[in-house]
Amino acid sequence: MNSLKDKLSAFEKLLNIMDDLRKDCPWDKEQTFESLRHLTVEETYELSEAIFDKDVDNIKKELGDMMLHIVFYAKIGSETGDFDMADVLNYISEKLIFRHPHIYGDVEVDDAQTVKENWETLKLKEGRESVLSGVPKSLPPLVKAYRIQEKAKGVGFDWEKPEQVWDKVQEEMKELKAEVDKSESKEKMENELGDLMFSIINYARFIGVNPEDALEKTNRKFIHRFQHLESKAKDLGKSLKDMSLAEMDVFWEEAKKME
Repeated sequence: MNSLKDKLSAFEKLLNIMDDLRKDCPWDKEQTFESLRHLTVEETYELSEAIFDKDVDNIKKELGDMMLHIVFYAKIGSETGDFDMADVLNYISEKLIFRHPHIYGDVEVDDAQTVKENWETLKLKEGRESVLSGVPKSLPPLVKAYRIQEKAKGVGFDWEKPEQVWDKVQEEMKELKAEVDKSESKEKMENELGDLMFSIINYARFIGVNPEDALEKTNRKFIHRFQHLESKAKDLGKSLKDMSLAEMDVFWEEAKKME
């Protein structure tokens, strides 16, 4: 591993390159916070995919791309006189010190859960009116639901046992089925489906499963099986539209066995 001197040198090199690009590159000179935003979101998903694939080499590369974006935003901030890289780093350092009194103060904690609970309490002391105000509005709904539940848990608002949450899941399933059977209101069915999904996410959290990871694994599994089906249909010179479900199911089961 590189020494601290090497790390600082590498960071300084990137800062200098950013200065050069902002001064001499036509594309880089035109960028703003707003123009970079969607690219940053894309880079975040690419990093997420590399992590999901356990591709360490790509994780390193995607982290580099993310670091470039952070340096880029800090450079733009320095040009407007609002903040620079030192301000960004000092802010996060001060926040981490404040939120870890068990490391930098005299607070004692027993486990990671206590740390999380203290973390949420300290956030309120920073001026937040609600524990849930720290959940970004733009998060994808599934991720947002998980974060909302974790935030509520941090201040003690949570179920006690997984069995209680499972009972809630079953209750919500019955309520959804009742609305579907009535077939009267799409809005009511939508509300009940949302309640069911929220309770399933809650149950996933209680049994230690990240629901987004679970769903993504199922997505990938489905894609693999479906593409196998498409390949077999092509080998037969057939279109999927011309095949019966029974014919397609043969290749679907074949793909499952290959896994």
